[in-house]
Amino acid sequence: VLVPGCEQTPSPGWPICLNECFASVVAAKWWGTKRIDYALYCPDALTAFPTVALPHLFHASYWESTDVVSFLLRQVMRHENSSVLELDGKEVSVFTPSKPREKWLRKRTNVKLRNVTANHRINDTIANEDGPQTLTGRFMYGPLDMVTLTGEKVDIHIMTQPPSGEWVYFDTEISNSSGRISYEIPEERRLGIGVYPVKMVVRGDHTFADSYITVLPKGTEFVVFSIDGSFAASVSIMGSDPKVRAGAVDVVRHWQDLGYLIIYVTGRPDMQKQRVVAWLAQHNFPHGIVSFCDGLVHDPLRHKANFLKSLITDLHMRIHAAYGSTKDISVYSSISLPPTHIYIVGRPTKKLQSQCQFITEGYAAHLAQLEYNHRARPAKNTTRMALRKGSFGLPSQAEFLRKRNHLLRTISSRSERTQSQSDSDKDRDRERSQRSMSIATGCWGRSAASRLESGLLGQK
Repeated sequence: VLVPGCEQTPSPGWPICLNECFASVVAAKWWGTKRIDYALYCPDALTAFPTVALPHLFHASYWESTDVVSFLLRQVMRHENSSVLELDGKEVSVFTPSKPREKWLRKRTNVKLRNVTANHRINDTIANEDGPQTLTGRFMYGPLDMVTLTGEKVDIHIMTQPPSGEWVYFDTEISNSSGRISYEIPEERRLGIGVYPVKMVVRGDHTFADSYITVLPKGTEFVVFSIDGSFAASVSIMGSDPKVRAGAVDVVRHWQDLGYLIIYVTGRPDMQKQRVVAWLAQHNFPHGIVSFCDGLVHDPLRHKANFLKSLITDLHMRIHAAYGSTKDISVYSSISLPPTHIYIVGRPTKKLQSQCQFITEGYAAHLAQLEYNHRARPAKNTTRMALRKGSFGLPSQAEFLRKRNHLLRTISSRSERTQSQSDSDKDRDRERSQRSMSIATGCWGRSAASRLESGLLGQK
Protein backbone atom coordinates (compact mmCIF):
# COMPACT_ATOMS: atom_id res chain seq x y z
CA VAL A 1 0.00 0.00 0.00
CA LEU A 2 1.41 3.39 -1.03
CA VAL A 3 0.44 6.63 0.64
CA PRO A 4 0.06 9.62 -1.71
CA GLY A 5 2.85 12.09 -1.12
CA CYS A 6 5.14 9.54 0.55
CA GLU A 7 8.60 9.30 -1.02
CA GLN A 8 9.89 6.44 1.14
CA THR A 9 10.30 2.96 -0.35
CA PRO A 10 8.77 -0.03 1.43
CA SER A 11 11.12 -1.78 3.84
CA PRO A 12 10.91 -4.66 6.27
CA GLY A 13 9.47 -2.18 8.75
CA TRP A 14 6.85 -0.96 6.25
CA PRO A 15 3.95 -0.76 8.75
CA ILE A 16 5.93 1.82 10.74
CA CYS A 17 6.82 3.66 7.53
CA LEU A 18 3.14 3.62 6.54
CA ASN A 19 2.06 5.13 9.84
CA GLU A 20 4.73 7.84 9.75
CA CYS A 21 3.94 8.76 6.13
CA PHE A 22 0.20 8.81 6.75
CA ALA A 23 0.66 11.08 9.80
CA SER A 24 2.97 13.46 7.93
CA VAL A 25 0.64 13.71 4.93
CA VAL A 26 -2.42 14.31 7.10
CA ALA A 27 -0.57 16.92 9.16
CA ALA A 28 0.61 18.73 6.02
CA LYS A 29 -2.91 18.78 4.54
CA TRP A 30 -4.66 19.81 7.73
CA TRP A 31 -2.25 22.30 9.29
CA GLY A 32 0.33 23.04 6.60
CA THR A 33 4.05 23.28 7.32
CA LYS A 34 3.84 26.10 9.85
CA ARG A 35 3.32 25.72 13.58
CA ILE A 36 0.04 26.94 15.03
CA ASP A 37 -0.46 28.03 18.65
CA TYR A 38 -3.94 26.87 19.56
CA ALA A 39 -3.92 27.60 23.29
CA LEU A 40 -2.83 30.50 25.51
CA TYR A 41 -1.70 30.36 29.09
CA CYS A 42 -4.20 31.73 31.61
CA PRO A 43 -2.96 32.36 35.17
CA ASP A 44 -5.45 31.64 37.93
CA ALA A 45 -5.38 35.30 38.95
CA LEU A 46 -6.89 36.29 35.60
CA THR A 47 -9.95 34.07 35.63
CA ALA A 48 -12.07 36.80 37.25
CA PHE A 49 -11.08 39.47 34.70
CA PRO A 50 -13.60 40.65 32.08
CA THR A 51 -13.46 38.62 28.88
CA VAL A 52 -12.88 41.67 26.72
CA ALA A 53 -9.64 42.45 28.59
CA LEU A 54 -8.18 38.93 28.48
CA PRO A 55 -6.48 38.81 25.03
CA HIS A 56 -3.88 41.46 25.87
CA LEU A 57 -3.33 40.02 29.34
CA PHE A 58 -2.92 36.52 27.93
CA HIS A 59 -0.23 37.73 25.58
CA ALA A 60 1.67 39.37 28.45
CA SER A 61 1.28 36.36 30.75
CA TYR A 62 2.25 33.79 28.14
CA TRP A 63 5.93 34.04 29.06
CA GLU A 64 5.24 33.38 32.75
CA SER A 65 4.04 29.89 31.94
CA THR A 66 6.21 27.04 33.20
CA ASP A 67 5.00 25.03 30.20
CA VAL A 68 6.61 27.55 27.85
CA VAL A 69 9.88 27.38 29.78
CA SER A 70 9.77 23.58 29.70
CA PHE A 71 9.15 23.62 25.95
CA LEU A 72 12.12 25.92 25.32
CA LEU A 73 14.41 23.77 27.46
CA ARG A 74 13.39 20.66 25.53
CA GLN A 75 14.19 22.35 22.24
CA VAL A 76 17.60 23.38 23.55
CA MET A 77 18.45 19.89 24.80
CA ARG A 78 17.67 18.27 21.45
CA HIS A 79 20.83 19.66 19.88
CA GLU A 80 23.19 17.23 21.53
CA ASN A 81 25.90 17.40 18.86
CA SER A 82 26.13 21.19 18.65
CA SER A 83 28.89 23.05 20.42
CA VAL A 84 27.40 25.03 23.28
CA LEU A 85 30.38 27.28 23.84
CA GLU A 86 30.83 28.70 20.37
CA LEU A 87 30.40 32.28 19.21
CA ASP A 88 31.22 33.37 15.64
CA GLY A 89 33.04 30.08 15.09
CA LYS A 90 35.28 30.49 18.15
CA GLU A 91 35.09 28.91 21.56
CA VAL A 92 34.04 31.33 24.28
CA SER A 93 36.70 31.90 26.89
CA VAL A 94 35.54 30.79 30.35
CA PHE A 95 36.82 33.07 33.07
CA THR A 96 38.96 31.69 35.85
CA PRO A 97 40.51 33.98 38.50
CA SER A 98 44.16 34.69 37.81
CA LYS A 99 45.03 34.87 41.52
CA PRO A 100 44.16 32.22 44.13
CA ARG A 101 42.11 33.10 47.17
CA GLU A 102 44.05 34.67 50.01
CA LYS A 103 43.40 35.60 53.61
CA TRP A 104 41.76 38.95 54.17
CA LEU A 105 44.16 41.82 54.78
CA ARG A 106 42.03 42.94 57.72
CA LYS A 107 40.98 40.56 60.48
CA ARG A 108 37.60 42.28 60.89
CA THR A 109 36.64 41.56 57.26
CA ASN A 110 36.00 37.87 57.89
CA VAL A 111 33.59 38.72 60.71
CA LYS A 112 31.82 41.51 58.80
CA LEU A 113 31.09 39.33 55.75
CA ARG A 114 29.45 36.41 57.55
CA ASN A 115 25.98 35.55 56.21
CA VAL A 116 25.84 38.38 53.68
CA THR A 117 25.79 38.20 49.89
CA ALA A 118 27.85 40.32 47.54
CA ASN A 119 26.32 43.25 45.70
CA HIS A 120 29.35 44.55 43.80
CA ARG A 121 29.04 46.77 40.74
CA ILE A 122 31.27 48.49 38.20
CA ASN A 123 30.23 51.60 36.34
CA ASP A 124 29.92 51.22 32.58
CA THR A 125 32.75 53.35 31.18
CA ILE A 126 32.93 55.42 28.00
CA ALA A 127 36.31 56.77 26.89
CA ASN A 128 38.11 58.18 23.88
CA GLU A 129 40.90 56.28 22.20
CA ASP A 130 43.44 59.03 22.93
CA GLY A 131 42.06 60.02 26.33
CA PRO A 132 42.20 58.59 29.85
CA GLN A 133 40.49 55.23 30.32
CA THR A 134 39.41 54.92 33.94
CA LEU A 135 37.48 52.08 35.58
CA THR A 136 35.54 52.63 38.81
CA GLY A 137 33.75 50.11 40.98
CA ARG A 138 32.23 49.68 44.39
CA PHE A 139 32.28 46.52 46.51
CA MET A 140 29.49 46.09 49.02
CA TYR A 141 27.69 43.24 50.78
CA GLY A 142 24.20 42.67 52.08
CA PRO A 143 20.88 44.31 51.26
CA LEU A 144 20.99 48.11 51.01
CA ASP A 145 24.81 48.01 51.13
CA MET A 146 24.99 47.23 54.84
CA VAL A 147 28.63 46.05 54.76
CA THR A 148 31.50 47.81 52.99
CA LEU A 149 34.60 46.00 51.72
CA THR A 150 37.37 48.18 53.16
CA GLY A 151 41.10 47.82 52.57
CA GLU A 152 41.01 44.58 50.58
CA LYS A 153 42.52 43.47 47.28
CA VAL A 154 40.51 43.58 44.05
CA ASP A 155 41.95 42.08 40.84
CA ILE A 156 41.11 43.78 37.54
CA HIS A 157 40.65 41.75 34.34
CA ILE A 158 39.72 42.87 30.81
CA MET A 159 38.93 40.79 27.74
CA THR A 160 41.18 42.64 25.29
CA GLN A 161 40.03 40.72 22.20
CA PRO A 162 36.27 40.24 22.54
CA PRO A 163 34.02 38.39 22.16
CA SER A 164 36.03 35.17 22.43
CA GLY A 165 39.47 36.31 23.55
CA GLU A 166 41.28 35.51 26.76
CA TRP A 167 40.80 37.45 29.98
CA VAL A 168 43.91 39.53 30.70
CA TYR A 169 44.94 40.41 34.23
CA PHE A 170 45.79 44.13 34.46
CA ASP A 171 46.42 45.07 38.07
CA THR A 172 45.32 44.83 41.71
CA GLU A 173 43.82 47.73 43.65
CA ILE A 174 42.94 48.17 47.34
CA SER A 175 39.38 49.26 48.15
CA ASN A 176 39.05 52.48 50.15
CA SER A 177 36.91 53.17 53.23
CA SER A 178 33.73 53.42 51.11
CA GLY A 179 34.42 50.19 49.19
CA ARG A 180 35.43 51.99 45.99
CA ILE A 181 38.33 51.50 43.66
CA SER A 182 39.48 53.57 40.70
CA TYR A 183 41.94 52.29 38.12
CA GLU A 184 43.32 54.14 35.11
CA ILE A 185 44.61 51.91 32.33
CA PRO A 186 48.30 52.73 31.67
CA GLU A 187 49.03 54.61 28.46
CA GLU A 188 51.06 51.72 27.02
CA ARG A 189 48.11 49.35 27.54
CA ARG A 190 45.28 51.63 26.38
CA LEU A 191 42.49 49.94 24.47
CA GLY A 192 41.57 50.70 20.87
CA ILE A 193 38.09 51.45 19.56
CA GLY A 194 35.65 48.76 20.66
CA VAL A 195 33.58 47.37 23.53
CA TYR A 196 35.52 45.36 26.12
CA PRO A 197 34.13 43.22 29.00
CA VAL A 198 35.56 44.07 32.42
CA LYS A 199 35.60 41.82 35.48
CA MET A 200 36.82 42.77 38.94
CA VAL A 201 37.38 39.94 41.43
CA VAL A 202 37.71 40.24 45.21
CA ARG A 203 40.84 38.33 46.15
CA GLY A 204 39.54 37.18 49.53
CA ASP A 205 36.40 35.31 48.41
CA HIS A 206 36.45 35.45 44.58
CA THR A 207 33.15 37.32 44.37
CA PHE A 208 33.13 39.61 41.34
CA ALA A 209 31.38 42.29 39.33
CA ASP A 210 31.01 42.66 35.55
CA SER A 211 30.85 45.69 33.30
CA TYR A 212 32.02 47.09 29.96
CA ILE A 213 34.40 49.80 28.84
CA THR A 214 33.47 51.34 25.48
CA VAL A 215 36.21 53.18 23.59
CA LEU A 216 34.90 55.51 20.90
CA PRO A 217 36.23 58.18 18.53
CA LYS A 218 35.19 61.79 18.96
CA GLY A 219 31.93 62.71 17.27
CA THR A 220 30.17 59.41 18.02
CA GLU A 221 26.38 59.78 17.96
CA PHE A 222 24.13 58.20 20.55
CA VAL A 223 20.45 57.80 21.45
CA VAL A 224 19.27 58.00 25.08
CA PHE A 225 16.48 55.99 26.71
CA SER A 226 15.22 56.67 30.22
CA ILE A 227 14.35 53.31 31.75
CA ASP A 228 11.85 54.44 34.36
CA GLY A 229 8.44 55.29 32.95
CA SER A 230 9.32 54.86 29.28
CA PHE A 231 10.03 51.10 29.15
CA ALA A 232 8.10 49.66 32.08
CA ALA A 233 4.34 49.68 31.41
CA SER A 234 3.29 48.51 34.88
CA VAL A 235 4.08 46.01 37.58
CA SER A 236 3.64 42.37 36.69
CA ILE A 237 0.16 40.88 36.94
CA MET A 238 1.67 37.94 38.79
CA GLY A 239 3.87 40.17 40.97
CA SER A 240 7.13 38.94 39.43
CA ASP A 241 8.51 41.72 37.22
CA PRO A 242 7.32 44.84 35.37
CA LYS A 243 5.83 44.43 31.93
CA VAL A 244 7.51 46.09 28.96
CA ARG A 245 5.63 48.54 26.79
CA ALA A 246 4.76 46.86 23.50
CA GLY A 247 7.29 47.68 20.78
CA ALA A 248 9.84 49.29 23.13
CA VAL A 249 12.53 46.71 22.38
CA ASP A 250 11.96 47.07 18.62
CA VAL A 251 12.45 50.84 18.78
CA VAL A 252 15.75 50.47 20.64
CA ARG A 253 16.90 47.81 18.20
CA HIS A 254 15.97 50.10 15.29
CA TRP A 255 18.37 52.78 16.49
CA GLN A 256 21.07 50.21 17.21
CA ASP A 257 20.80 48.85 13.67
CA LEU A 258 21.35 52.37 12.34
CA GLY A 259 24.72 52.48 14.10
CA TYR A 260 23.95 54.63 17.14
CA LEU A 261 25.39 53.94 20.56
CA ILE A 262 22.55 53.05 22.93
CA ILE A 263 22.63 54.68 26.36
CA TYR A 264 20.17 53.84 29.14
CA VAL A 265 19.82 56.34 32.00
CA THR A 266 17.99 55.99 35.27
CA GLY A 267 17.73 57.93 38.50
CA ARG A 268 17.95 54.75 40.54
CA PRO A 269 20.97 54.06 42.81
CA ASP A 270 23.76 51.85 41.56
CA MET A 271 22.96 49.27 44.25
CA GLN A 272 20.12 48.13 41.94
CA LYS A 273 22.37 47.62 38.91
CA GLN A 274 22.32 43.82 38.97
CA ARG A 275 18.53 43.66 39.07
CA VAL A 276 17.95 46.35 36.45
CA VAL A 277 20.46 44.86 34.01
CA ALA A 278 18.93 41.42 34.60
CA TRP A 279 15.54 42.89 33.73
CA LEU A 280 16.91 44.39 30.50
CA ALA A 281 18.48 41.04 29.64
CA GLN A 282 15.32 39.11 30.48
CA HIS A 283 13.33 41.18 27.99
CA ASN A 284 16.03 41.07 25.29
CA PHE A 285 16.86 44.77 25.17
CA PRO A 286 19.79 45.64 22.88
CA HIS A 287 23.13 46.05 24.58
CA GLY A 288 24.10 49.55 25.67
CA ILE A 289 25.67 51.72 28.33
CA VAL A 290 23.65 51.88 31.58
CA SER A 291 24.05 54.91 33.85
CA PHE A 292 22.97 54.86 37.51
CA CYS A 293 23.12 57.42 40.29
CA ASP A 294 26.03 57.14 42.69
CA GLY A 295 24.02 55.98 45.66
CA LEU A 296 20.87 57.69 46.88
CA VAL A 297 20.64 61.26 45.58
CA HIS A 298 18.00 63.92 46.22
CA ASP A 299 17.94 65.18 42.60
CA PRO A 300 18.20 62.26 40.12
CA LEU A 301 17.21 64.48 37.19
CA ARG A 302 20.26 66.66 37.76
CA HIS A 303 22.41 63.54 37.77
CA LYS A 304 21.01 62.52 34.38
CA ALA A 305 21.66 65.97 32.95
CA ASN A 306 25.24 66.12 34.29
CA PHE A 307 25.99 62.66 32.90
CA LEU A 308 24.76 63.58 29.41
CA LYS A 309 26.60 66.92 29.51
CA SER A 310 29.86 65.13 30.34
CA LEU A 311 29.45 62.90 27.30
CA ILE A 312 28.99 65.93 25.07
CA THR A 313 31.63 68.25 26.55
CA ASP A 314 34.31 65.88 27.82
CA LEU A 315 34.08 63.04 25.27
CA HIS A 316 32.87 65.18 22.33
CA MET A 317 29.92 62.89 21.58
CA ARG A 318 26.70 63.97 19.85
CA ILE A 319 23.20 63.18 21.04
CA HIS A 320 20.73 62.49 18.24
CA ALA A 321 17.47 61.55 20.00
CA ALA A 322 16.12 60.90 23.49
CA TYR A 323 13.18 58.98 24.98
CA GLY A 324 11.56 59.27 28.38
CA SER A 325 8.61 60.49 30.40
CA THR A 326 7.40 64.04 30.92
CA LYS A 327 9.79 64.60 33.81
CA ASP A 328 12.74 63.98 31.45
CA ILE A 329 11.88 66.89 29.14
CA SER A 330 13.82 69.37 31.28
CA VAL A 331 16.85 67.06 31.24
CA TYR A 332 16.95 66.80 27.47
CA SER A 333 16.20 70.49 26.96
CA SER A 334 19.13 71.43 29.21
CA ILE A 335 21.57 69.83 26.77
CA SER A 336 20.10 71.78 23.81
CA LEU A 337 18.36 68.84 22.18
CA PRO A 338 15.68 70.18 19.79
CA PRO A 339 12.03 69.33 20.62
CA THR A 340 11.67 67.37 17.36
CA HIS A 341 14.17 64.83 18.72
CA ILE A 342 12.66 64.44 22.19
CA TYR A 343 10.13 61.57 22.30
CA ILE A 344 7.93 61.34 25.38
CA VAL A 345 5.64 58.52 26.48
CA GLY A 346 2.50 59.78 28.18
CA ARG A 347 -0.57 61.92 27.76
CA PRO A 348 0.00 65.09 25.72
CA THR A 349 -0.47 68.41 27.49
CA LYS A 350 -0.77 71.86 25.95
CA LYS A 351 1.96 73.18 28.21
CA LEU A 352 4.51 70.63 26.96
CA GLN A 353 3.26 70.16 23.39
CA SER A 354 5.86 72.55 21.95
CA GLN A 355 8.75 71.07 23.93
CA CYS A 356 8.67 67.50 22.66
CA GLN A 357 7.06 64.86 20.45
CA PHE A 358 4.49 62.78 22.33
CA ILE A 359 4.18 59.08 21.52
CA THR A 360 0.43 58.70 21.87
CA GLU A 361 -0.28 55.54 19.86
CA GLY A 362 2.45 53.31 21.25
CA TYR A 363 5.95 52.35 20.21
CA ALA A 364 4.79 50.19 17.29
CA ALA A 365 3.12 53.16 15.57
CA HIS A 366 6.12 55.35 16.40
CA LEU A 367 8.49 52.84 14.83
CA ALA A 368 6.34 52.72 11.69
CA GLN A 369 6.54 56.51 11.45
CA LEU A 370 10.32 56.45 11.83
CA GLU A 371 10.64 53.93 9.02
CA TYR A 372 7.98 55.42 6.71
CA ASN A 373 8.97 59.07 7.02
CA HIS A 374 12.71 58.30 7.09
CA ARG A 375 13.00 60.39 10.24
CA ALA A 376 15.77 58.16 11.57
CA ARG A 377 18.96 58.49 9.54
CA PRO A 378 22.05 56.28 9.96
CA ALA A 379 24.64 57.48 12.43
CA LYS A 380 27.38 59.72 11.01
CA ASN A 381 30.39 57.93 12.42
CA THR A 382 32.70 55.03 11.67
CA THR A 383 32.07 52.99 14.82
CA ARG A 384 29.30 50.70 13.53
CA MET A 385 31.65 47.71 13.29
CA ALA A 386 33.13 48.42 16.74
CA LEU A 387 29.88 48.77 18.68
CA ARG A 388 28.62 45.61 20.36
CA LYS A 389 25.51 44.23 18.68
CA GLY A 390 22.96 41.92 20.24
CA SER A 391 21.39 42.02 23.67
CA PHE A 392 22.47 41.95 27.28
CA GLY A 393 23.78 38.56 28.44
CA LEU A 394 21.77 36.81 31.12
CA PRO A 395 23.44 36.32 34.49
CA SER A 396 25.26 32.99 34.90
CA GLN A 397 24.89 32.26 31.20
CA ALA A 398 28.32 30.68 30.86
CA GLU A 399 27.67 28.50 33.91
CA PHE A 400 24.36 27.43 32.40
CA LEU A 401 26.08 26.43 29.16
CA ARG A 402 28.71 24.40 30.97
CA LYS A 403 26.05 22.57 33.03
CA ARG A 404 24.02 21.84 29.92
CA ASN A 405 27.03 20.52 28.04
CA HIS A 406 27.93 18.21 30.92
CA LEU A 407 24.36 16.94 31.20
CA LEU A 408 24.16 16.28 27.45
CA ARG A 409 27.34 14.21 27.56
CA THR A 410 25.95 12.29 30.53
CA ILE A 411 22.68 11.58 28.74
CA SER A 412 24.51 10.52 25.57
CA SER A 413 26.80 8.06 27.36
CA ARG A 414 23.88 6.70 29.36
CA SER A 415 21.87 6.04 26.20
CA GLU A 416 24.78 4.09 24.68
CA ARG A 417 25.05 1.85 27.74
CA THR A 418 21.34 1.10 27.81
CA GLN A 419 21.18 -0.12 24.19
CA SER A 420 22.39 -3.58 25.21
CA GLN A 421 20.03 -3.93 28.16
CA SER A 422 16.72 -5.74 28.17
CA ASP A 423 13.39 -4.01 27.58
CA SER A 424 12.59 -3.92 31.30
CA ASP A 425 15.96 -2.35 32.08
CA LYS A 426 15.43 0.24 29.36
CA ASP A 427 12.08 1.25 30.82
CA ARG A 428 13.57 1.57 34.29
CA ASP A 429 16.52 3.66 33.09
CA ARG A 430 14.22 5.87 31.03
CA GLU A 431 12.22 6.72 34.16
CA ARG A 432 15.41 7.57 36.06
CA SER A 433 16.63 9.75 33.19
CA GLN A 434 13.36 11.64 33.11
CA ARG A 435 13.46 12.26 36.84
CA SER A 436 17.07 13.52 36.72
CA MET A 437 16.29 15.70 33.72
CA SER A 438 13.29 17.28 35.46
CA ILE A 439 15.44 18.03 38.51
CA ALA A 440 18.10 19.65 36.29
CA THR A 441 15.47 21.67 34.49
CA GLY A 442 14.15 23.00 37.77
CA CYS A 443 17.66 24.00 38.84
CA TRP A 444 18.29 25.84 35.57
CA GLY A 445 15.02 27.67 35.89
CA ARG A 446 16.13 29.08 39.23
CA SER A 447 19.72 29.96 38.27
CA ALA A 448 19.46 31.16 34.68
CA ALA A 449 18.12 34.62 35.47
CA SER A 450 17.12 36.39 38.62
CA ARG A 451 13.61 37.77 38.63
CA LEU A 452 12.91 41.30 39.79
CA GLU A 453 10.78 42.20 42.73
CA SER A 454 7.31 43.56 42.17
CA GLY A 455 7.32 47.12 40.97
CA LEU A 456 11.13 47.39 40.71
CA LEU A 457 11.02 49.52 37.59
CA GLY A 458 7.66 51.16 38.12
CA GLN A 459 7.29 54.88 37.60
CA LYS A 460 8.45 57.09 40.41
